[in-house]
Amino acid sequence: MSDPRFLQIHFLAPYTAALLNRDDAGLAKRLPYGGALRTRVSSQCLKRHWRLAEDPHALSAIDGAEDAFRSREIIERKVFGDWAESVDADVRKEIGDALLKAVYGDKGADKKSRQTLLIGAVEIAYLTKAAKALVADASGDKKAAKDLASAWFKEHKANLKVMSEGAKLPGGLTGALFGRMVTSDPRANIEAPVHVAHAFTVHAEEAESDYFIAADDLAREEDTGADTIQETELTSGLFYGYVVVDLPGLIRNLGGDVALAGEVLHNLTYLIAEVSPGAKLGSTAPYSRASFMLLEAGDRQPRSLAEAFRTPCKAETGQAVAALCDHLGALDAAYDTDETRRVMSLANSDVPEAERGSLSDLAQFAKSLPERLKARETA
Repeated sequence: MSDPRFLQIHFLAPYTAALLNRDDAGLAKRLPYGGALRTRVSSQCLKRHWRLAEDPHALSAIDGAEDAFRSREIIERKVFGDWAESVDADVRKEIGDALLKAVYGDKGADKKSRQTLLIGAVEIAYLTKAAKALVADASGDKKAAKDLASAWFKEHKANLKVMSEGAKLPGGLTGALFGRMVTSDPRANIEAPVHVAHAFTVHAEEAESDYFIAADDLAREEDTGADTIQETELTSGLFYGYVVVDLPGLIRNLGGDVALAGEVLHNLTYLIAEVSPGAKLGSTAPYSRASFMLLEAGDRQPRSLAEAFRTPCKAETGQAVAALCDHLGALDAAYDTDETRRVMSLANSDVPEAERGSLSDLAQFAKSLPERLKARETA
């Protein structure tokens, strides 16, 4: 086995009569590919569902995971909590504005001008401690609060890095996996070691406009017609998805904790296979599980297998797996990259050089990779 620098995860997931991810017009997101429009699910949508899933394999359930919150209202809703209810409003505003500008930039006091930012628990704790100290020192005096806040701001202006100095997970587990971009403070950026492609249907889009009504339960006998008439779009499809994990980058972002990296990969494998993205949960029940999942570990630059579906194929797992295997075999013959592979499949096709197993087997394989990488580096 080559050094497991990268873990690649490919999956096929079927959905019927669903609206998984909408655009600004309320329609399914789309992607032109291979001369045909495909239904698409954005990487942002996929990542959000994986990171927020309430699941036995939730990322938040991992021992050592740190919370993080993506919001424009971190100061108002997390830093100034119940403890600040009795604080003088003027004092709170002066101190709050200084904290807002330190976190969100010079225009941070204006909510509309703020970037939606991911802030980790350790950073929130730092800001909360600073807010409490400033409030105590101001002793209810607005002018004192303004002077104290101004001095604090000059020291911390656009420098989240100082607030989390030495922290293992400054942006929480979410930041460690999916990265963080802070336009007002590039030093606080976190490079994402988990790269997620937009999922798309392996076939041309299958969509229809669904006409529906809402009937008035208290309508009188003489009342006719529907109370509400609406339309929505529904789609069906077999989606190809692709995820890459930069293992050294993941371990680095986790403070060198190889065991934690293994737990993250174990749970992430489950989440990718079992957690469904989706809007309109109540009216479409868009719950599905991957019908195929392929894990590859190797030391060469990753490559998507999306090219297998440039020519649309039928929306059937067996045919999609066959197309993927044909393309994978051609890549093997051309590049000889020597990845180690594990596959879970509801189809009977043999995947080139892949050992077959259950989802549990694949998750355990993923979990073992950080330790294998560490062992090879120290050998």
